Amino acid sequence: MSIARAVAAPMSPIDAHRAASGSAANVRNVAALRTRCAACRLREVCLPCGLQENDIARFGEVVYTRKRVKRGETLYRAGEPFESLYAVRSGFFKSSMVLEDGRDQVTGFHMAGEIVGMDGIGTDRHAADVVALEDGEVCVIPYGRLEEAGLQRQLSKLMSRELVRDQGVMMLLGTMRAEERLAAFLLNLSQRFLARGYSAHEFHLRMTRDEIGSYLGLSLETVSRLFSRFQAEGLVSVQQKHIRILDAAGLRRVMVHEPN
Repeated sequence: MSIARAVAAPMSPIDAHRAASGSAANVRNVAALRTRCAACRLREVCLPCGLQENDIARFGEVVYTRKRVKRGETLYRAGEPFESLYAVRSGFFKSSMVLEDGRDQVTGFHMAGEIVGMDGIGTDRHAADVVALEDGEVCVIPYGRLEEAGLQRQLSKLMSRELVRDQGVMMLLGTMRAEERLAAFLLNLSQRFLARGYSAHEFHLRMTRDEIGSYLGLSLETVSRLFSRFQAEGLVSVQQKHIRILDAAGLRRVMVHEPN
């Protein structure tokens, strides 16, 4: 996808001095970003995963700005032009689409180290809304500059990873019973938190029960009933949005129909 470039008019000496000062500041900012990208604790789960050190530096030159997004704010909306990918540095985001009947369908939850925005690559327009579930920050990765840096292979690996994840969700919704879906959802969150250096057994849900139900294809009442059932069976401890997994093996047994 081509990125529009502005045609600059001749500058006065004063404007030229200001531009030079701004360029120097930009160089310093890029250098700082490159250092932070190379040292970022999320690099092993983010887009630079698996890159060599010289490629990490090259990738750092692509990531030229960051953006803070407050809770409830939209990172981008369906139908907007696709220009950039976004690497989540902090916070929690949800993606959703409006169905033909007007209902809002949650299609994913995204945490630190994950990439959003790939829904726009094929059509040059985003297909979903992405909204912050809590205050967060993203690295803005211009798609055109990613291509210029020769990092398409790395992007292909990431897209393959996302495809596998999407196929897992399709199996979740198509073949599992309600209790299996929720157990799989909690175990998946547990593994994702663990990969980022957090506790696999205790975490705070950023999404509502209604949003979980939309994602899993379950009603709000079913999600609430299953949380109560899992707690009564000693699988989890639930205090509003705070979750403690007490018996991960038990949750896995729920998924594979094994007896207690």
